[in-house]
Amino acid sequence: MGIKTVAVYSTADKDSLHVRFADEAVCIGPPQGTLSYLNIPNIIAAAEITNADAIHPGYGFLAENAEFSAICAENNIKFIGASADMINRMGDKATAKATMKSAGVPLVPGSDGLLSTVEEGLKIAEEIKYPVILKATAGGGGRGMRIINEPSEFQKAWDSARQEAGAAFGNDGMYLEKFVVNPRHVEIQVVGDSRGRACHLSERDCSIQRRHQKLIEETPSPAITPEIREAMGQAAIKGAEAIGYEGAGTVEFLLDANGDFYFMEMNTRIQVEHPVTEQVTGFDLIKEQIKVAAGEPISGKNYYPKAYSIECRINAEDPENDFRPCPGKIISLHLPGGAGVRVDSHVYAGYTIPPYYDSMIAKLIVTADSREEAILRMKRALNEFVIEGVKTTIPFHLKMMDNDQFKSGDFTTKFLDDNPYETL
Repeated sequence: MGIKTVAVYSTADKDSLHVRFADEAVCIGPPQGTLSYLNIPNIIAAAEITNADAIHPGYGFLAENAEFSAICAENNIKFIGASADMINRMGDKATAKATMKSAGVPLVPGSDGLLSTVEEGLKIAEEIKYPVILKATAGGGGRGMRIINEPSEFQKAWDSARQEAGAAFGNDGMYLEKFVVNPRHVEIQVVGDSRGRACHLSERDCSIQRRHQKLIEETPSPAITPEIREAMGQAAIKGAEAIGYEGAGTVEFLLDANGDFYFMEMNTRIQVEHPVTEQVTGFDLIKEQIKVAAGEPISGKNYYPKAYSIECRINAEDPENDFRPCPGKIISLHLPGGAGVRVDSHVYAGYTIPPYYDSMIAKLIVTADSREEAILRMKRALNEFVIEGVKTTIPFHLKMMDNDQFKSGDFTTKFLDDNPYETL
């Protein structure tokens, strides 16, 4: 697009490729996130001294922070993402549920808002039947969540979930939902513009998860029929247009064995797994984010898969030791290539992975004409992906590509609970 870029970085990331390849780079603090990537005054100062007129927050740290969005607006800097009001309405899960309910989007049965007491939770749980799940209203990444199978477990789950949520998010508000047993996790990519219009770019299946963290994503979903895709896509558009959503976002659903789907949450940012959508639709989501932020309208049409795409998250973790993080120096690196292979990464041979942040070091995305061919292409690409010096999740992904149940497409979010790494 011909737009010059400024990278901000902590001292731990001074050797990262995004720093090397940006037109300018500004250090905003030491390794600790609170002192750098969460340090709003330092980020605003970096934008001001470089005359930047917009900030793209990525998909972590401040990407869904309403205060940061508002401060950008106050300083005449365009936040490439949702407004503070939209983030507040969707970022708080209890508020999001109420908003989606009024828009006619299907919801999982549960509390209408935040729970005040254990007794209130016990009463609702009795009405909607066990198992139920407690969720932190400001939660994410599986923190502040507890599954409860019977009344005797409620008090302990309540205390521990609130303590965890308070420590992680500074907000211990909890709400309650019916726990949908063995669901698929399917999300719809949406884009909205400043004129109040939204479109969808079909679905992504994110059911292969470990402790609520996604490991493999794909589109189209093996569990989705054209009818479900259309209904789910329209529900996502309804929700987005109900709040006048602007920018790229994702409406996440649980899909049960009967083909019924329920709103789970909305992510008011770009997702880690957005490349699979780009690959099958030919639609550049980051470019669209920037265009929408500049006031341009969306095309208004919905996009559907024209191919099949799978993404494997390559993490610096040891799958043989309970996926323990493995920061350290990459001695040698070889990236796979060829038709239908894409690698998004910030690392290189000689790079030292810092211990301070998320352990993902690359995303490997393959695209093919069928799911079967995509799995074979992913297997080939994983075998060509060489990272020496640190342990990675490549061996896990290779096992998955050979797993008969995964290859059949018949799996749920419980797959890795029922099939630990050692048994794959």
